Amino acid sequence: MCRADQQPDPSETEDTTGSAAAFAALLEDSAEELYESAPCGYLSTLMDGTIAKINTTLLQWLGLDREAVVGRMRFTDLLTVGGKLYHETHFAPLLRMQGEISGIALEIKPATGNRIPVLVSSVVKRGSTGEPLLVRTTVFDARDRRSYEEELLRRRKDAEEARKQAEEARRQAEEARKQAEADRARLQDALAVLQRSLLPDTLPAMPGMEAAAYYHTASPDRLGGDFYDVFPVDGTRSAFFLGDVCGKGPQAAAVTSLTRYTLRAAALHDPDPVSALTLLNRVLHARYSASGDPRYCTAVFGWLQPDPATGEVTVHLASGGHPPVLVLRADGTGEFLPTPGGLLVGILPSAPFVTATTVLAPGDTMLLYTDGLTEARTGTGRTTLFGDEALLAFAAGQADTSPRAVVEAVTALLASFGDGLDDDTAVLALAPAPRTRHPR
Repeated sequence: MCRADQQPDPSETEDTTGSAAAFAALLEDSAEELYESAPCGYLSTLMDGTIAKINTTLLQWLGLDREAVVGRMRFTDLLTVGGKLYHETHFAPLLRMQGEISGIALEIKPATGNRIPVLVSSVVKRGSTGEPLLVRTTVFDARDRRSYEEELLRRRKDAEEARKQAEEARRQAEEARKQAEADRARLQDALAVLQRSLLPDTLPAMPGMEAAAYYHTASPDRLGGDFYDVFPVDGTRSAFFLGDVCGKGPQAAAVTSLTRYTLRAAALHDPDPVSALTLLNRVLHARYSASGDPRYCTAVFGWLQPDPATGEVTVHLASGGHPPVLVLRADGTGEFLPTPGGLLVGILPSAPFVTATTVLAPGDTMLLYTDGLTEARTGTGRTTLFGDEALLAFAAGQADTSPRAVVEAVTALLASFGDGLDDDTAVLALAPAPRTRHPR
């Protein structure tokens, strides 16, 4: 900007004048030129639809000459069959009623035969007295919009198809999950039946004796290898055994079944504990050693002979690599019954077994168990084994109670281990009966 006492620079004046002239030249388009070359189609029709005026843009879209259209064609002649039907049933009635209508999607048919989607807006021009004179119509090319809508529709269809596929996948996954759960339940039922077949249904009544047992299955999805049994041998004696087969699953179950029937047969033939374990060792070694997959077990086998006169019970037993038997005395003490020299049963062609003997007085209880009890993991991080000494201290607190009470206490102890108990565990308690117990 110049100060009042300054004159403008001649060169600046010339530049400004030239720019203004160029800008004014851009605005010299006539109304007719703007009409003919507009980016949309324009046409005017009489009230019967006859085309009275049409711009060049629309003629180019249609591929028609002005002479072939003006005065010779109606607006509906430019539309497709569906467009004509819609014009007659909706467009024209609404236009007559409202005097204007806008944004109606129709299709025009060029001479080339292709369809062009358009958006049509019309308004009725009226005379000074209000009578309708003609209809002015604007036609917008909607091909880009149609493409966008088609793409949007395609994407929506794709999304819907993907949703349906995902829903079907979820449905199939849910059916598969339910089927897997049903299959697992059937398998667990079958395994439970098979597991029960490897254990006595109930413990038999034995003269002068009381007995209780418990079996903990580490997983309902696999067969355990622990076993126990109690049964009368003759009129005065009863036999018992408890053990643990190496491994899990069907193979272990087969060894368990063979072991139980072998020990039962051995007890009926010769109840001597060493003889019974020696026979079992020969049977297991002969059956499995040649297969390249040796199978063995740990076991305690013995017999009980009550003395009706004293109420005491004499116990003779032998152990093959099994944890020692625990004897709980009526005076509140407890001790492990030593069974030295016992090897794993079935691992060698011949194995030495040694008999151990004890006497259970009224109020005493003998507890047999598998290593799942002493090897349960305890403490922070489940890194410490429960162990023999902890078991001895715990069991001593159950002295002078019934075998059932001892087994119930051990069952609660097993439950307290939670996920620290990851092995099958069998427990068998034996005691003289009847006897008078002190309340606890």
